Amino acid sequence: MARLLSLNVGLPEDVSWHGKTVHTGIFKQPVDGPLMVRRLNIDGDGQGDLGGHGGENRAVLVYQRESYEHWRSELGREFEYGQFGENFTVEGLADTEVHIGDRFRIGEAEFEVTQPRVTCYRVGMRLGEPRMPSLMVAHGRPGFYLRVLTEGEVQAGDEIVRTHVGRHRMSVATIDALLYLPGKDPESLRKAVDIPALSPGWQGSFHDLLNAEPEETTGWQGFRPLRVTAIVPESPTVTSFHLVGDDLRRAIPGQYVTVRVPGVGVRSYSLSSGSYRISVKRDGVVSTYLHSKLQVGDTLDVAAPRGDFVLEPGDEPVILLSAGVGATPVLAMLHALKGSGREVWWLHTTRSTDHAFASEVQRLGPDHLQVHYSDHGRLTRANLTGLPANATAYLCGPSTFMADMRDALVDLGMDSARIHSELFGTRPPINPGLTDATTVAPHQPSGPTGTGPKITFARSGLTVAWRDGDTSVLDLAEACDVPTRWSCRAGACHTCITPVLSGSIRNDPDPLEPAAPGNALICCARPETDLVLDL
Repeated sequence: MARLLSLNVGLPEDVSWHGKTVHTGIFKQPVDGPLMVRRLNIDGDGQGDLGGHGGENRAVLVYQRESYEHWRSELGREFEYGQFGENFTVEGLADTEVHIGDRFRIGEAEFEVTQPRVTCYRVGMRLGEPRMPSLMVAHGRPGFYLRVLTEGEVQAGDEIVRTHVGRHRMSVATIDALLYLPGKDPESLRKAVDIPALSPGWQGSFHDLLNAEPEETTGWQGFRPLRVTAIVPESPTVTSFHLVGDDLRRAIPGQYVTVRVPGVGVRSYSLSSGSYRISVKRDGVVSTYLHSKLQVGDTLDVAAPRGDFVLEPGDEPVILLSAGVGATPVLAMLHALKGSGREVWWLHTTRSTDHAFASEVQRLGPDHLQVHYSDHGRLTRANLTGLPANATAYLCGPSTFMADMRDALVDLGMDSARIHSELFGTRPPINPGLTDATTVAPHQPSGPTGTGPKITFARSGLTVAWRDGDTSVLDLAEACDVPTRWSCRAGACHTCITPVLSGSIRNDPDPLEPAAPGNALICCARPETDLVLDL
């Protein structure tokens, strides 16, 4: 008979971790007597990071006494109930026997199983074992979340009664493995998305896996020399460089290439037409070299085209919105749209003294053309009236411009899922729970200079030598204040996946599911050679 052994609660607090401050509710303590379980929480309980924990679909976290015994044996140490951050420590209800969508009555309340536990670094922080998020998945012991169907009091000692079995009888352990482990069976994915009780986040992840296109070849590994066949000034600050090479695959409109100039630096530039043409604004050391030193007939080290900001097939209208040199990727889209039969809107803002591609855009003939000179009156929301709400929009320019335009399009009735934007430079970080994160320009790490392989963070414009004490590329990036993205930090969640433009890595520890070729999970990765990362 399943039973509630311990009722554990705790309010979020700030804790010190690796020189950072984490706001977390992972510290739960057993309580005596009954507590009221409400739709979003148990009285006296809270979560620090509502992006990954808490809310209606994750109101109560469950972990089993049998899993505690497993980890006592596996790790050779003692634990106290609540130490895994769970609200309910239970006897029975194994992850292999409980299904998503099962319903249980405990005390006065009724619950529904919604998803496995999220692979979060904070359980490793709480237990002093960084591998814990990965181990819980690998051993099939994640625990699970409950949705509160009927509010009521519960207390330790209450019997747990199953009142309903979830659709397709897919266990918590099966669903967890389906997301985080290799060998994703399409039929199992289809069953998973057909479980109404499964939380929206997990539903979305499985839909993405089902709809994923087969990965295209990257064209070539690392950098290869492409020859410069033409150099064309487009404006006082923007110049185009036409590149050719043998057996170049056709790039998808909107993609970018990364350029390496030995001894100078690495930068990424959008392809601005259907051919291998980059159009570069003079605004840094690499662009200055290209403008002042590169000549027709020279070669340039170039990585294969990549990027998710690409023109999607369809027959709906297309809106191309750009500012300054942000015109380059959408200009490639305009080339591809010519003769397609799709209605095209081109809205561009720039300084009147630096208007690049004006005659080229005229020749390509978008159905609707607006150019706004920022020195005479910048593009505003008022200029967007009359745009078709059923269109797909592509935005490129400064981050504030893209944010303003996205908000304006949504306000005009456009579905946000049909608004795509390109972000150059570093991506916004994902550092769940950190409260003292500050924006600092990437820099060399403090202390002695490393003597190992050189790691170039291409988006950050920084090259750093690996140091003997570095444990992962992620740790080195953080020491340099390079913006990073992570969640489990143990090779399970793939949040930290990063394209490898050149070089090779080894993993320590091995992730549960290896990254796709040409990528690395930087929380596990160490360099074998010099690396160039799209980070």
